Amino acid sequence: MTAPAPAVPRSEETPAPDGPSTPRRKLLVLLAAVLLLAGVGTAAVRYAADRSDRSDQEQAGGPPVHEGPLSLDAAGGRRLLLRNLAWGPHRDEIAAVPADDPDGPRTASGVKCLRFHAAAGTGICLQAEHGALDDTYHASVLDASLHELKRFPAPGIPTRARVSPSGHLVGWTVFVSGDSYAGTNFSTRTAIVDTRTWQFYDNLENFQVLRDGHPVQASDVNVWGVTFADDSGFYATVATGGRTYLVRGDLAARTLTTLHQNVECPSLSPDGTRVAYKKRVDGADPAAPWRLYVLDLATMTETATAEQRNIDDQALWADDRTLLYSMPGDYGSDLWTVPADGTGTPAVLVRSAVAPAYLG
Repeated sequence: MTAPAPAVPRSEETPAPDGPSTPRRKLLVLLAAVLLLAGVGTAAVRYAADRSDRSDQEQAGGPPVHEGPLSLDAAGGRRLLLRNLAWGPHRDEIAAVPADDPDGPRTASGVKCLRFHAAAGTGICLQAEHGALDDTYHASVLDASLHELKRFPAPGIPTRARVSPSGHLVGWTVFVSGDSYAGTNFSTRTAIVDTRTWQFYDNLENFQVLRDGHPVQASDVNVWGVTFADDSGFYATVATGGRTYLVRGDLAARTLTTLHQNVECPSLSPDGTRVAYKKRVDGADPAAPWRLYVLDLATMTETATAEQRNIDDQALWADDRTLLYSMPGDYGSDLWTVPADGTGTPAVLVRSAVAPAYLG
């Protein structure tokens, strides 16, 4: 019998057949990776489609929502209007609930808005028009029955909207480039319309900025977050030179006068004495830098609220003592409240809602 030939050891440079470095093994690994990615992609698409389908179905355990008449008149008791985010056929519609029963049934208007605000029978609704390639946006001024009175182009993604207490002025802000206030690479466009004459101030960056009584000559001026004092004066944020300022705006004079630094998205109290705002705090995550503060306009004294989370919203005054603002929620956003004087603790007021406005 002939003895078997001794095995010849392979060198490190000579891989075994079908070893990890052979073309066949590489092809099999690549094919497996492609199939795995395809499976993940299919699962993601199915999940997104399933979630989209379910968003048209009534949310289990969510607030009851039914369609009905809705008016922006002050009559009929105090109400809270909001953009309804609860899943179902009325998602994204402006809806109303009694102010003293915010978890109660919602009356949906049939009008969909990305951003909304209302006062004294006038509403502002920022809407999207979905095109084949890109979305476009516009601002619709609404009457008390939520019928469109006038439409204006909005050259970017809607982000803020306000109506003056009299209902005579409406203002809004859109992102022209970028989609977040957190960084520095963004540009906004803020406009105001007088509903009595339809005079259109299409870009507040054209107003003269005054700091310490002197005109500011800068090409990097950015304006956002209007809040109205009366039918000629307003407050807003101006950014220039890497800093943000609270400014007092004068429509007749077309001026923006700086008042205080590090103020974003101001909201004037009903008594006109204070401004709630987002303040960038030292040491915070650059992607989540803001905390909710209140500024006394007479003394320029700042008060931190008890809300310690990041706030990326233009807060609303529910009354002279309480602030209302949005926070991320399971269905997009929830509305929270906190006392304006720094006491108390934050509390959820309304689930699945954003863009609030009080009437009555």
